[in-house]
Amino acid sequence: MQGWVTIFRLGLVQMALGAIVVLTTSTLNRLMVIEMALPAVLPGLLVALHYGIQITRPNWGFLSDAGGRRTTWIIGGMAALALGAFGAAFGVVLFETSFAAGLALSIASYALIGLGVGASGTSLLALLASVTEPRLRAAAATITWLMMIAGIAVTAGTAGAFLDPYTHARLLEVVACVTGGAVLLTILAVWRVERRARVETEPQENARFIDGLREVWSEPRARNFTIFVFLSMTAYFMQELILEPYAGLVFGFTPGQSTSLSGAQNGGVFLGMLTVGVAATGFKLGSLRSWVIAGCLGSAGTLAVISALGGSAFAQLFVPAVVLLGFFNGMFAVAAIASMMALAGEGRGGRVGTRMGLWGAAQALAAGFGGLMGAGAVDIARTMMSDAPAFGAVFLFEATLFVLTAVMAFRVMAPRPIATATLVPGE
Repeated sequence: MQGWVTIFRLGLVQMALGAIVVLTTSTLNRLMVIEMALPAVLPGLLVALHYGIQITRPNWGFLSDAGGRRTTWIIGGMAALALGAFGAAFGVVLFETSFAAGLALSIASYALIGLGVGASGTSLLALLASVTEPRLRAAAATITWLMMIAGIAVTAGTAGAFLDPYTHARLLEVVACVTGGAVLLTILAVWRVERRARVETEPQENARFIDGLREVWSEPRARNFTIFVFLSMTAYFMQELILEPYAGLVFGFTPGQSTSLSGAQNGGVFLGMLTVGVAATGFKLGSLRSWVIAGCLGSAGTLAVISALGGSAFAQLFVPAVVLLGFFNGMFAVAAIASMMALAGEGRGGRVGTRMGLWGAAQALAAGFGGLMGAGAVDIARTMMSDAPAFGAVFLFEATLFVLTAVMAFRVMAPRPIATATLVPGE
C-alpha cells in the first residue's frame, strides 16, 4: 500500500490527461467553428466519436489485468492521446486547404484520442485502486479529480495566452509543448510506482477478453453498479448542453454572463469534491454510499428549484442555485469515483482493470448520450410549449433520474458499506 505521495504522483497523470483533452474539446472546437467557419455540429460529432470509442475501456482494463503491467498501458495510452491531439490540431490546419483531408485526419485523430484516454485512464484508475489504502480512497478520488480540473484550468489559460495572436504555426507549437510535456510528466509520475507497490495481479497469457468480461458481468454487484453508473452519469450530463441556453433564453444572460455561469458551476463542483474528500477522510464522516445518495438527492432537489425559477419573480436566485447544483454534482461524482475504486477490488481477483474499464465505458457512453438526450428533449419540448416550461420539464426529468439513481445506490451498495474511512471492502 502506498500513501499520499503515490496518490499525488498518480494525480499528475490525471492532470496530464485533462490538459490534453481540454485542447481537443475546447480550443480546437472554437477554432473549427470561428476561425475555420465550419458547422458547429462537426466538432460536436468529433467529440462524440472520442467518447464512443471509449467503449473499448473494458478491453484495455482486461489487458492491463492479464499482462500484469499497468504502467505500460498508462504510458502507451498517454502517448497515443498526445499523438491524436497533435493530429487533431494539424487537421484544423488542413481544413483551410482541403476539407476532405482535414476531415479524414480529424476523424482518425479523435478516434486515437478516444483509444488513448481509454487505455491510459482505465489503467490509471485500476492502479490507483490497487495501491491506495481503503481509508484513503475518498481522498484519492478527490485529489486526482481536483488535479485534473487544475490541469484543465491551467492549460486553458496558458494555451489561450500563447495562442494570441493566432497562427497555424503557433497552434502546432503550443499543442506540441502541451502533449510532449504531458507524456514526460506521465513517465516521471508512474516510474516504479507499480513495482514498489508490489501490486498483485494474475497474469494470464492465454486469457480471452470475452471470458474476462463475461466473468465480471456475472457478478451481481459489478453488473448492477454498471447500470447505476450509466443512469447516474446520464443524469449528470443531461444539463451540460442546455443550462447556458436556458440562462440566455429564459433569464436574458449575455454570452459572457452565461460563460461566467459555467465557471461558477465548476466552482461549486470543486467545493463539492473537496467537501467529500475532507469530510470522509479527515473527519471520517459517513460512508461513500451515503455521500453518493446525498449528492444524487441534492442534485435532484436543486434541479427542481432551477426548473421552478424559470419565469418566476425570483430570478436572482438562479446563479446561487446553479452553484449549489455544481456542489451536489461534485459531491456525487467524487463519491461515485471512490466507490468504483472500492468495488473494483471485490469479486474474483485479477479483474480490477476489467471492472474499472466496464464502468469507465458506461460513464463515457452516458456522457455522450446524456448531453444528446438533454438537448434533443429540449428541442422537442420547445415545439409544444414556451421556453421556460420546456427547459423546466427536462430539468425535472433529470431530477427524477437522480432520485432513481439514489434509490439504486442504496440497494447496489448495500448491505456491505464500501470503502468508508474505517471499513475495508468486503467487510
